[in-house]
Amino acid sequence: MDDRPPHSPASPGDAAHGAPPVDPLFALTSGLWASQALVAAEDVGLFTFLSQEGGASAAETAEGLGIPARPADMLLTACASLDLLRRNGERYVNSPVAEEYLVRGRPYYFGDYVRMLQHYVYPGWMRVTEAVRTGRPTRQAPEPDKGLFEAENRPELFWDGLYPLSALTGRALARAVDFGTARLLDVGGGGGAFAIELCRYHPGLRATVYDLPHVCAFTADRVAEAGLSERIGVHPGDFFADPELPGGHDTILLSMILHDWDETRNRELLAACFRALPSGGTLVISELLVDDDKTGPADAALMSLNMLIGTPGRNYTAAEYGRWLRAAGFDAVRTVPFRAPGANGAVLARKP
Repeated sequence: MDDRPPHSPASPGDAAHGAPPVDPLFALTSGLWASQALVAAEDVGLFTFLSQEGGASAAETAEGLGIPARPADMLLTACASLDLLRRNGERYVNSPVAEEYLVRGRPYYFGDYVRMLQHYVYPGWMRVTEAVRTGRPTRQAPEPDKGLFEAENRPELFWDGLYPLSALTGRALARAVDFGTARLLDVGGGGGAFAIELCRYHPGLRATVYDLPHVCAFTADRVAEAGLSERIGVHPGDFFADPELPGGHDTILLSMILHDWDETRNRELLAACFRALPSGGTLVISELLVDDDKTGPADAALMSLNMLIGTPGRNYTAAEYGRWLRAAGFDAVRTVPFRAPGANGAVLARKP
């Protein structure tokens, strides 16, 4: 006989009462804990310290980082539970993922991305219900009367943080789409990560990064550091304010750009791309695409909600892009799927 009160919930996973396990909900509700454990570890320099020391005990970590013993022990345990650390006897060492991406100086160091999220993105998420109820961004802009991408509202922290995500996505895009010997215009190319990775993979490719003047100054430094200044140029401008996009290119890339804007703005930009391309030219849209039936995938759907927090845009489906591209005059529209942190596919189209 079941001696629980008549209206008490079944225990988690109680198949006899048809109750599904509660584990997925608990994983969702504790997701903030995991992300903030990573933030704390990055802020105190845990992974860089362990890499330099070749591993350390809890006591050595506390002393080396200048933090109390109790939180040092707890932080190490938390990071080990998240597969960011491994334990060898009394010593903790970085997991392969942490050693590759969370140690300062590594080519695709993600620590700046973690900091960018903490200081620039997460505060808006703490007010997500307000954004859902009002349809207005909840990310605080230091200069609300200025444009979304002006220097005052997009600090260098944003570009530094986004760089490794863009670089890894650009590397995946380079393998998925053959850019060959194209003359590429990277519209809104930010820190130049896509142009750099595409040019590294395709030795015959030449590229121009077209972005706001203060962004281009940052981009030029990144390109020089990569040793690609002879193949990658910068063109300062504003793709909504300038009368036309820069000419002389046979391929245009829009990567992680269209999700920032609403349909009207996106159609304007696609029309500008059409005018700028020669006959036979190619447009490439690289994004986290929402499924056509709008049931997922989770990374694209959550990125779309992230756009609600800070922009007028959202993440769109390949079908939506296809309709807009054909209306702009493009044909031969197709989608090339791939997996990367910042995209799950590229929508390609040709100017007749």
